[in-house]
Amino acid sequence: MSREDWSIQYDNLNFENPLSHYHAVLKLPHFNQTCNTERHLDSKTYIPEAFIDDVKTYLPTHLTLDDFLQACKSPLRRSVRVNTLKMSVSDFKSYCAAHDWSIEPVPWCDSGFWLTRSETEEHSLPIGNTELHLSGCIYVQEASSMLPPVALKHAIEDSDTVLDMASAPGSKTSQLSAMMDNKGVLIANELSSSRLKVLAANMKRMGIANCALSHFDAAIFGDYMYECFDSILLDAPCSGEGTVRKDADALKNWSIESNIDIADVQKKLIRSAFMALKPGGTLVYSTCTLTPLENQQVCDELLNAFPDAIKTDDLSSLFPDATRATTEEGYLHVWPQIYDSEGFFIARFIKTASVENTAQKTKKGSFPFAVSEKKLQQQFFDLAKKQFGIEQTTISGQLMSRDKELWLFPDGFHNVENKIKYSRMGIQVGTTHKNGIRLEHEFATALGQLACKNNYAMSQNEAKDYFNGKDIRLDCAVNVTGEVILTLCGAPVGLGKWQKQKIKNSLPRDLVSDSQLITWV
Repeated sequence: MSREDWSIQYDNLNFENPLSHYHAVLKLPHFNQTCNTERHLDSKTYIPEAFIDDVKTYLPTHLTLDDFLQACKSPLRRSVRVNTLKMSVSDFKSYCAAHDWSIEPVPWCDSGFWLTRSETEEHSLPIGNTELHLSGCIYVQEASSMLPPVALKHAIEDSDTVLDMASAPGSKTSQLSAMMDNKGVLIANELSSSRLKVLAANMKRMGIANCALSHFDAAIFGDYMYECFDSILLDAPCSGEGTVRKDADALKNWSIESNIDIADVQKKLIRSAFMALKPGGTLVYSTCTLTPLENQQVCDELLNAFPDAIKTDDLSSLFPDATRATTEEGYLHVWPQIYDSEGFFIARFIKTASVENTAQKTKKGSFPFAVSEKKLQQQFFDLAKKQFGIEQTTISGQLMSRDKELWLFPDGFHNVENKIKYSRMGIQVGTTHKNGIRLEHEFATALGQLACKNNYAMSQNEAKDYFNGKDIRLDCAVNVTGEVILTLCGAPVGLGKWQKQKIKNSLPRDLVSDSQLITWV
């Protein structure tokens, strides 16, 4: 299959926030056999009768079909995850209390909460336009989708190199990075070009500094990065049967035949993931679908292929009450009615021995970066300390140069540097010019938490002006010069420059919002 053909298919696969279904590999004749027998559950949600008949064959005996269908037509509770790289959970709780936001902890994620706001606020202020979201303090993420990174949590504590094989839009990637405390190196892969851009934007907003972005069919990792990773998350493209509460049309094009086609792709991806995993490493496989075709049977394929090199790691004690969703194999099969969430499937495996790979390859491309000269490195660290009080010892990573650009690469990038080509590695922290170094936006978003001076806490109105690309007017003149880190809710969101009675806006033009998009009350 050509890269172009695979890209078309991959764009239409169902990830965490599906807008459409797996049209590219859908067999239209099979779809036509079922599309006229849809069950209208309410004014928005449709469930094909053939899907219901299929569910009956594998629905656990302790669950009822009526409860499942009732859950499918019930509104999905909104959930958010606190980005602990920018905000503590205790500060988030205090913020919610001060703003009359009702929260309920997600039992499997210490930083996850179901969030309820007043109807008036929901209509006047979309959650994506709140200061917490714009500042990168929270990520709007479905509660069940927080489970796969949580399943990797203990493994990540001892991991230097982590792979997220299908990353966009970035909720799980940013969750993994927060678990890693922005240390080590996290490779986030995405085949779709448009989704890769969304992923990159979310990494910037969340202050992620230890991430490298790649742009490949994830099936290549087993050959090109053979036994390179300590931990791997494969949140596989799937049919999205568990997302019907969020997407009323999620099952519109459902058919068993499309499930089978998607499962064939998943089997290639999970094998690639296992080959890329180091002996002793941990692999988590997950989907937002329900059918065993894409879940248990995909796992069985892997177990049967490498019986002497793999073991299943039981998830029944992952969190209190996890046994309600635990299968006999030790997987988690989360049905929507169990925890009042989306449907999800999670499996965890340990690679117990090395496996032979005779097809090792490399995708070495030109690597236009070089370690920055010591003089330039010292100049950067001196600037960070003088302007913001940031000590060199608190900045982790390696400074690298490309022409006039100054980048901060994550620790451990040398372990993966020459294996494949990357779309992006680390963060750009500065640009050199004849008068020194001009700091860049990501310096603030990723390192601004370390600053102890020259930071300015914006009000909501000032933040509105800032995100609209306007300068911030000050009540009186200031005696300081140079850059200033602008914060919102205590989190760094970007750079400005002191200029007498104003702070000049340094927000990159591609991040400037339409004035209609931000309306605070």
